[in-house]
Amino acid sequence: MTHPSSNRALVIAAVMASMAMIAIEATIVSTAMPQIAAQLGQLNLYSWVFSSFLLAQTAMTVVFGKLSDIYGRKPIVLLGTAIFLIASILAGFAWSMPSMIAFRLLQGIGAGAIQPVVMTVVADLYPGAERGKVQGYLASVWALAAVVGPLLGSVIVHSLPWAWVFWINVPIGILSAIGFILFLHEDKQSRTASIDFLGAGLFTVSISALMIALTETEGAAASMIVALAIFAVSFALFIWQEQRAPAPMVSLPLWLKRPIAAANTAVFLSSMAIMGLTTFLPMYVQTVLGRSPLVAGFTLTMLLVGWPTGGTLASRLFPRFGLRPIMIVGSAFVPFGALLLVFLAPGSSPVQAGLGSLLMGFGMGLLNISGLVIIQENVGWSERGSATASNVFSRNLGSTLGATLLGAVLSYGLSNTGGAPVTSDELRDLLQGTGAGLSADSPIRLALQDALHMTFLAMLLMSALIVLACLCVPSNVRHGQAAQESRS
Repeated sequence: MTHPSSNRALVIAAVMASMAMIAIEATIVSTAMPQIAAQLGQLNLYSWVFSSFLLAQTAMTVVFGKLSDIYGRKPIVLLGTAIFLIASILAGFAWSMPSMIAFRLLQGIGAGAIQPVVMTVVADLYPGAERGKVQGYLASVWALAAVVGPLLGSVIVHSLPWAWVFWINVPIGILSAIGFILFLHEDKQSRTASIDFLGAGLFTVSISALMIALTETEGAAASMIVALAIFAVSFALFIWQEQRAPAPMVSLPLWLKRPIAAANTAVFLSSMAIMGLTTFLPMYVQTVLGRSPLVAGFTLTMLLVGWPTGGTLASRLFPRFGLRPIMIVGSAFVPFGALLLVFLAPGSSPVQAGLGSLLMGFGMGLLNISGLVIIQENVGWSERGSATASNVFSRNLGSTLGATLLGAVLSYGLSNTGGAPVTSDELRDLLQGTGAGLSADSPIRLALQDALHMTFLAMLLMSALIVLACLCVPSNVRHGQAAQESRS
């Protein structure tokens, strides 16, 4: 348990530094990877630079959340920081695409330890009534990283060796580690618990197989089927192991607890919807509305304005109105914003697209922070790391599954246009503004409009399910006061 002598302000500064390191890594690497791949070669492995990081992060989140409940937050977050920094240094020395993928996978393991545990540290330091404000600050870190990351990546690629895309993490990570070492104090852990190594291994294998199936970009149906089969077998064995283990790695009763299950389901669905927004709205604005990349970026930036705004407002309102009402209100904003995207047409103003993005972001800010506090308030200290990790896991898995499902909807729409299917080359020319498809009445452009409209309809359906999930949160859920601490 966190000791009262901890300096809360300086610990939160260390938390924000850790979160900034992870948040900016995603956007800065995305910007620099085309130039890096041009030097390393083997472009067929390009997507795995990103998939390997996401795979490792998602699979290890739950494992490290559990370990933080056993050994304390401080040693786990320091271990994660060390792994992340070592991997960042090695990535800067990558000599081939396979080596880059291996070091990115190691980075993902470190991120899987840092993200859920620092969020748990916030819950340990602040009671529920105060925690939302701090979570709003963390949301702002992610929003700022989304804006600064691409710019910083571009500057590094043009002015410095590309290795600095990864090495820039080192000073940030060292500063955050120093902050945790000096200012985060925990009572010594006297509890002993057996570690469910078999459960952790089966969980990692099953989730890794699922992520490989979901992120398969080469269209290899056989590989996807094999990955799904491995997932099914290993996940069934994992459930069997967790039911018999004296100290399971994943507590099924915890995950199925009604407040936690409902909140995680809402976060899972909302992450799916937001992934559709971030992936396909800029495409619609540039191709169907015929606007510049700058205007498309503006419409997406509105998401980054709405999200921290909603999170900050939630932190001020839920001590008065309660977490469940705020969460339900937030869930209503998401489908309302998605509805504006459904009504987009070739003659629409990009303001409508920006407003839809703003409303969805605002709803996500209200929903995500309320859901996280609900989860953390309904468990004791000894389960808080696992509960927080379940929320982060749901968010990451939702993002991956959303990209896969909505990408499939887009592909279906493009291949069932009523005319000749749109080829990948034609779509690339349209997106790059070099093909004949730029004419307003082009069949290719009209086909893309119809396919994206279908994708926005799927987002609206996902968004409506979020409201139902939030309504399943029990009305007597704890709020405003910290849950009774249990260190059993």
